[in-house]
Amino acid sequence: MASRSCANLLGLVSGELLDIPQTPRTLPRVMTVPGIISDLDGQESSDGDADPPLFCERKIIVANMLPLHAYRDSETAKWKFALDEDSLLLQLKDGLSPETEVIYVGSLKAEIDVSEQEEVAQKLLDDFNCVPTFLPPDLQKKFYYGFCKQYMWPLFHYMLPMCPDHGDRFDRSLWQAYVSANKIFADKVMEVINPEDDYVWVHDYHLMVLPTFLRKRFYRVKLGFFLHSPFPSSEIYRTLPVREEILRGLLNCDLVGFHTFDYARHFLSCCSRMLGLDYESKRGHIGLDYFGRTVYIKILPVGIHMGRLESVLNQPCTSAKVREIQEQFHGKKMILGVDDMDIFKGISLKLLALEHMLQQKPEFKGKVVLVQIINPARSSGKDVQEAKRETYLIAERINEVYGSANYEPVILIDRPVARFEKSAYYAVAECCLVNAVRDGMNLVPYKYIVCRQGTHLLDEAMGIKEDTLHTSTLVVSEFIGCSPSLSGAIRVNPWDIDAVAEALNSALTMSHHEKELRHEKHYRYVSSHDVAYWARSFVQDLERACKSHYNNRCWGFGLGLGFRVVSLSPSFRKLGVDHIASAYKRTSRRVIFLDYDGTVVPQASINKSPNAEVISVLNALCIDPKNTVFIVSGRGKSSLGEWLAPCEMLGIAAEHGYFIRWSNASGWESSTVASDLDWKEIVEPIMRSYTEATDGSSIEIKESALVWHHQDADPDFGSWQAMELVNHLENVLANEPAVVKRGQHIVEVKPQGVSKGFVVEKVLSEIANGGQPPDFLMCIGDDRSDEDMFESLSKPVTNPSQLFNPEIFACTVGQKPSKARYYLDDTCEVVKLLRGLAAASIPKPRHNLHVQVSFESAV
Repeated sequence: MASRSCANLLGLVSGELLDIPQTPRTLPRVMTVPGIISDLDGQESSDGDADPPLFCERKIIVANMLPLHAYRDSETAKWKFALDEDSLLLQLKDGLSPETEVIYVGSLKAEIDVSEQEEVAQKLLDDFNCVPTFLPPDLQKKFYYGFCKQYMWPLFHYMLPMCPDHGDRFDRSLWQAYVSANKIFADKVMEVINPEDDYVWVHDYHLMVLPTFLRKRFYRVKLGFFLHSPFPSSEIYRTLPVREEILRGLLNCDLVGFHTFDYARHFLSCCSRMLGLDYESKRGHIGLDYFGRTVYIKILPVGIHMGRLESVLNQPCTSAKVREIQEQFHGKKMILGVDDMDIFKGISLKLLALEHMLQQKPEFKGKVVLVQIINPARSSGKDVQEAKRETYLIAERINEVYGSANYEPVILIDRPVARFEKSAYYAVAECCLVNAVRDGMNLVPYKYIVCRQGTHLLDEAMGIKEDTLHTSTLVVSEFIGCSPSLSGAIRVNPWDIDAVAEALNSALTMSHHEKELRHEKHYRYVSSHDVAYWARSFVQDLERACKSHYNNRCWGFGLGLGFRVVSLSPSFRKLGVDHIASAYKRTSRRVIFLDYDGTVVPQASINKSPNAEVISVLNALCIDPKNTVFIVSGRGKSSLGEWLAPCEMLGIAAEHGYFIRWSNASGWESSTVASDLDWKEIVEPIMRSYTEATDGSSIEIKESALVWHHQDADPDFGSWQAMELVNHLENVLANEPAVVKRGQHIVEVKPQGVSKGFVVEKVLSEIANGGQPPDFLMCIGDDRSDEDMFESLSKPVTNPSQLFNPEIFACTVGQKPSKARYYLDDTCEVVKLLRGLAAASIPKPRHNLHVQVSFESAV
């Protein structure tokens, strides 16, 4: 039965969730090939194998807000627009090639009347290459001020709504508004995209399910996403009722970017714990295998626009302001803070640290000033008002206790501050303190470093000689995104007031030479890792991630926000009875290999014994004198022998082929390739120690192998322990005839030379040597160990007198990357296929047709 959330999501793609008026479609159709115009509104997704058309370099940047200022002309009452030079979206163009056309999709910072939207949309497209998404006011309020700012933003900053006074509880109507807004953004992208050539770059947490809508429409869309906020740990993120929908949205991208490894690690942990996905490093790049597609992870903090900031420093008004500030704070050391007014910036903690320093170091009284520039708050909630009230109360207390008639230790600048004025404060400040308790990136330290480096004109205004080395001192919270990149900064825990006070003391008393060295190191990094470097690096990785788009075939499946694309080899297709029946009927010596768990018996089944239908189908295949049928499994011989006892003519290979029997009439024979099992005495105590240390793990003891299971352990801890166990066992077994294999939630140690592939090779070789080489081979399996069988089937089987090329049907269960050429969806389809083949068999009794498979010849 579908859950309530599932039922709500089923209608999202059709736009039935909210009654949203259709946005005007005034944009031109897209020319994909010279002279041919494709109407994308009528284009359906497909997995067509046609070659992509001619390349046209174009990037579509999608964000909540367009990089534009909007205002009405006072004379004509017409809307006027200007580029926002401070917008990251605009600045990132410096990292793209000059030939690249950039189209922006997003909302305006002004509400446009419905009657004016068509005219405005055309003007923005013509003049600025911008495509506006006109969200209805009610939807905009629920989407941005509701779900984004009141729920997502606090949650991603580690604030849970434990009670009504601490954040808003999850509201499904706000979630529906979020999804509906994302769909409108996706529709706008679809109006302008050329899906074969264009790259789409989506920004930030406002649009985390947009990739699902684009991937559903265009299976091979080239899609990247960058998260500019923190990504919380799995313990926080897992409280989100729509956690899987958002994760799958990001996984529908080709590249997902984060500022720090911590944020990326949290995302990967969530994918592992909630979706069961594993990740690995592929030639230096972290990749998640998601239904045949590799979703790459990018870790790189954003930078600042050097040219933009340096141009401000060269303005005469900046020089004048610098001289004014120098005169105002002559003889004093200025500590600077620049923060938004919100509960996560730690302004009050910063003031408490200053108060503590003045209390512990009375000599700083009258000599140190903290100038705190407060940027306008982005919201006006109760928590912001409380933070503001607390800030002012602490500042007043500090000034009353430690200030005097002509000295205030704390100066709050709570007004809009022009860019040149802010830059002047950066240039003069002896130390910059960023004390946020949680922040995605925070570029204040970078700006401070560049302003302290200054320019020739600014140095003249500040009275700095031409060859003088510049200095800067940073005290930064370890909980902000830029902290890992500033190795010369003094990192602090903002909650530790004493430690922050001590860090301020260290910064103010640091030697001039040390300040020079720290500044030089920081400036070298910031100047070389600017916004252009960041954008160029991200786009290059996105292009690399999308290179294989046209190498595979794609299928889409899943409803609503659960939609995903399976990407597989062009030769990989579903195995149908009709396709295989003709080859089956015209051949006379057939060999069939079947895995057990997950192939003829469901993997999740509690009762692992085969049902009556499976027994009946296996018997029908076995009694055909043209058939040789084998069950090849990792299970023990006693279990398989008991469960499959009704199938008298069925061959069984147990424990991956260490034990084998041709039929019930023949006894079990063990492989002489690996008769030495003394290594088990070494392995078992080691596995037991790991079992005792890992809650939820267990040991399975087989006659020929030992298996350590950790599927019931904590996913992260179990995986770490498995990795450590593999390294441990490989070291102690270096000179033993055993191999260590790591599988899905297991670590297995088994004899060298024993595998399912070895079983296939030996059985086929014995049959060929018996004078009746097989002309039909079929193998069906579902897990990694079965890949050995698929690989062995592709090897030519020879006997001394002839080489033969049988019909080969290697089939995996489930649509996933495999060495097999065919797939079936589940065990039901496997049984259905086998039933179809059994119906084509000739039910003649078998007379003494028996080949004893022996491993003696292998030694």
